[in-house]
Amino acid sequence: MPKMTHNLKQTPFLKIKTMKVDIQKTVNADGNIILESSVALKTRPHRFTQRLIHWAKKTPNKIFIAQKDAQGQWQSLTYSQTLQKVETIAQHLLQTNLSPERPLAILSENSIEHGLIALAALHIGLPYSPIAPAYSLKSTDFDKLKHTINLLTPGLIFVQDGKQYGKALEAVAGDIDIVAVNNPLSHHTHFSKWLNPPQGFDGLMDIIGLMVVRNRFKTIEPDTIAKILFTSGSTGLPKGVINTHGNITTNWQQITQIFPFMQNGGLTFIDWLPWNHVFGGNHNFGLTLFNGGSLYIDEGNPTPRGIHKTIENLRYIAPTMYCNVPKGFEELIPHLKADKALCEHFFSQLKLLFYAGAGMPQHVWDALEQLAYETTGKRVLISTGLGMTEASPSCMFNTHFGSFPSMLGTPVAGMSLKLVPNGDKMEVRFRAPNVTSGYWRNPEATAKAFDTEGYYCTGDALKFVDENDPNQGMIFDGRIAEDFKLDTGTWVSVGVLKAKFITAGKGLIQDVAITGHDRSFLGAIVFPELNFCKKLARLSDSADLTTVINDPSVKSALQGVLNAFAKHSTGSSTLIKRAVFADFTLSIDKGEITDKGSINQRAILKNHADYVERIYEKTLQPTVLEVQKDVFA
Repeated sequence: MPKMTHNLKQTPFLKIKTMKVDIQKTVNADGNIILESSVALKTRPHRFTQRLIHWAKKTPNKIFIAQKDAQGQWQSLTYSQTLQKVETIAQHLLQTNLSPERPLAILSENSIEHGLIALAALHIGLPYSPIAPAYSLKSTDFDKLKHTINLLTPGLIFVQDGKQYGKALEAVAGDIDIVAVNNPLSHHTHFSKWLNPPQGFDGLMDIIGLMVVRNRFKTIEPDTIAKILFTSGSTGLPKGVINTHGNITTNWQQITQIFPFMQNGGLTFIDWLPWNHVFGGNHNFGLTLFNGGSLYIDEGNPTPRGIHKTIENLRYIAPTMYCNVPKGFEELIPHLKADKALCEHFFSQLKLLFYAGAGMPQHVWDALEQLAYETTGKRVLISTGLGMTEASPSCMFNTHFGSFPSMLGTPVAGMSLKLVPNGDKMEVRFRAPNVTSGYWRNPEATAKAFDTEGYYCTGDALKFVDENDPNQGMIFDGRIAEDFKLDTGTWVSVGVLKAKFITAGKGLIQDVAITGHDRSFLGAIVFPELNFCKKLARLSDSADLTTVINDPSVKSALQGVLNAFAKHSTGSSTLIKRAVFADFTLSIDKGEITDKGSINQRAILKNHADYVERIYEKTLQPTVLEVQKDVFA
């Protein structure tokens, strides 16, 4: 392995071809700025499963999807096998109560069967909705699940395990038909029956059924609804975002043009990201299908327990592109550092590291670059962009080598990006063929989501790296709705401040809620990264939250972060004066945490107002830490 003997920033990159960046900038008379790429969006199929047919003919024996069975053995399906099963399952779906007004609802983690039934519905133009497993398995009142099912009015519910989802089904299913893979109850249909054609006379029904399926496929138009994806949102109950076939296939083409290495089987994924979320479902699962790649389902996740499953899978699969949330990368790094063989295998085919869902702390970014260099002698491109469920998901990508964590890059081909002044910030809005037409059965929310020119209003703020050169890209500048003023009238950019404070923690802080609305100074309710803190305090894995946050070494570490952060503050809007560890568990039922694991700042401050008051007590409370006075001496 090469040794770190010089400045890492001088180390060359593993070069991959990326799309030419040529952004045209127009400033309108009203002060709005329009950014568009001069690169033309290429033609693409408008049916979700069109490329499944293509690859089943071109590379019939290539693995499309694989997953470990209960015995830990990899089971896989080729493209030709997948198409055959999809067409068979589609015949059964045509005999159910499903329709464009009664979609398929899926209650399941990622699985081969989940993928097959979803593709079968898409193949015959029936919409489906993969619902976050947390709504069924982590909720106690099932309010979000009830809301989604009542809004969807599904004609059929698919579950991976009838017993596991039993309580949730009792709460919401009513007389809706249910098909289950494992542990079906007496009134459930066993999914295995759908892997064979419906019974008929000497195969005649199978022939007729296939003809009907293939004719239904031909009726799919770009505006045919493919998916209804529920977003947690910052307030209220989840909204169902409509993704059409045209929305999704357009975005696949946009992304593939940016990273051409994906084409013709260039993608090998090992991935845990849930398919009920647009990152895992549209992006990773979909790009694999679009480009004829292979997707290996990782049953692990970025937790101290789940990461070990991921590590074992990475010993088997060498990805060409590895996608994760920043927390996932952070959990992975110690294992790559400790295991030379694992690290060499991980980087052996890798062309791109891609993160989304949250900002990446600088120490995580630096560690990934160092590991790549020590293993290969080169750095690897680390990228992100700006995406959302409403854009299927991608609007912007960073293709700059040697970039930095908050860089979002430039608009994809075919995208019109509008920047609208909002106070001292610029709100970003999007209009393109990959952007949704609105929300499922929610005309009021749909009307509010778009401006008079048809641009989707994101509520995100961006700023230029260089206002005179839009090709240099844009940086995330926070969520406008989260920002607030101190009692002096000074605006606080919450999103940017949170990201910087988490980065300053260097692994100590999992997340943070910023306080200070109409107050004289800023405070923070800190959610510790438990695994990091337990190692810091030399506590056992079984140590509870109260023990962890009361440990002197953990409190001392947070005090150090507060002091160091204060030294670099530029005024009251960036100085976090006091902080307190949260000793409560976030509730998905109360909307404090989304199904993808990010916190809802507004809900936390509302539901835990006592913590806010504790921070602002005149007499410093024992559990509250404050920047030490000698910091500014």
